[in-house]
Amino acid sequence: MIPAKDSTFSPLNAVSPVDGRYHKQTQMLSRYFSEGAIIWYRVHVEIEYFISLADAGIFELSDFEVNCRKMRAISLSFSEAEAVRIKEIEKKINHDVKAVEYFLREEFSKLGLGDYLEFIHFGLTSQDVNNTAFPMALRDSLKEVIIPFIEEVKQRIESYAWEWKEIPMLAHTHGQPASPTTVGKELYVFVERLDHQTEILKNIRHTGKFGGATGNLNAHYIAYPNTDWIKFANKFLASIGLERQQVTTQIEHYDSMAAIFDTLKRINTILVDFNRDMWTYISMEYFGQRVIRDEVGSSAMPHKVNPIDFENSEGNLGVANALLEHLSAKLPVSRLQRDLTDSTVTRNIGVPLAHSLIAYKSLLKGLDKIRLNEVKIREDLQNNYTVVAEAIQTILRREKYPDPYNVLKDLTRTGEKITEKTIHDFIHKLNVSQEVKNELMAITPFSYTGRVAF
Repeated sequence: MIPAKDSTFSPLNAVSPVDGRYHKQTQMLSRYFSEGAIIWYRVHVEIEYFISLADAGIFELSDFEVNCRKMRAISLSFSEAEAVRIKEIEKKINHDVKAVEYFLREEFSKLGLGDYLEFIHFGLTSQDVNNTAFPMALRDSLKEVIIPFIEEVKQRIESYAWEWKEIPMLAHTHGQPASPTTVGKELYVFVERLDHQTEILKNIRHTGKFGGATGNLNAHYIAYPNTDWIKFANKFLASIGLERQQVTTQIEHYDSMAAIFDTLKRINTILVDFNRDMWTYISMEYFGQRVIRDEVGSSAMPHKVNPIDFENSEGNLGVANALLEHLSAKLPVSRLQRDLTDSTVTRNIGVPLAHSLIAYKSLLKGLDKIRLNEVKIREDLQNNYTVVAEAIQTILRREKYPDPYNVLKDLTRTGEKITEKTIHDFIHKLNVSQEVKNELMAITPFSYTGRVAF
């Protein structure tokens, strides 16, 4: 059934699966990127700015401490009703940030602060508010949601890596059998990669723009020429947890945001790589999956247990990265002192983070289901005895045996199956000491795994 035009919103009639099918997985991001959340961040910025003006002596606010508590209570108790009120004002004046100013004028009047209303949004342009509100929302969402989930994924992979550190496994390069490795080491590859990129993500500075209509604090200096407004602006942004960009146009550079999006994209790409490896290992039967009794794998084939969680994760990471790529490429570009193209784009910051979050949760679900199939792994190692050829020719090089690489090449590329017996018969015929032969005979696909630093 197609919902009526005036149908009440629900996950069933959402256009985007982020707010529809995946609503339960993504709703925790609503507190940062929903329309109501961004309105709250704007209200918070405007109130803190007003208080900072009074604290700096721009105007004398009576009962300073008491009134500060009352004003901050507006943001602390902010609810959907207040957000709806601001949206009603916006419908009349067609301006989202100005609607916040008008709302605060009403609220401050109720607090008996009618004499100070002109200092709400004093000297500011809309982007002074937006370019602090959105960076704060992004900062908080990363710290409280996105990075913790990335670290949970990393920790889950790491726990398996340690558990299976010593389990030998046939490696595959170019899709062909290669020198053995261990299950744990191949998983830890992703732990190290995630560690490096997460550390970069945590250390990217969260910046904001605060400088008036064209970045020079013109209105502030014309009204109060003896005030050090640059110092004031730097201090104010620091008070709300941002670093102020010093020389800007009407809008922020978005370079720090672009760095965040690019780093998130790299993290997601690492996880795409991981998902594909897990999918392949499952198809090779190196991993089995825990069967959930009532779950259906295929509408036609009752036996199917598909790696759907890794597939879902990979798909959502792809969507996320496409959007992150656009954000990082578009936002730092603006015509002259400002065009409006960043406005609609910044409203979508939460969308790739939501797809990323869906992906992280699906990946964790997939990891919860996997079971190591040591029987299959050992069988593959036993059936690919040819992989010890590298080890044998290397020791023969050490012993200065003539052209050992080509000797082993001739042995292993005949098209016939190379077995343990084939290798041992070859070793017995070598013109080397018995001690060296014993050393070579001890090499197996199960022991030839090298060492790794974890």
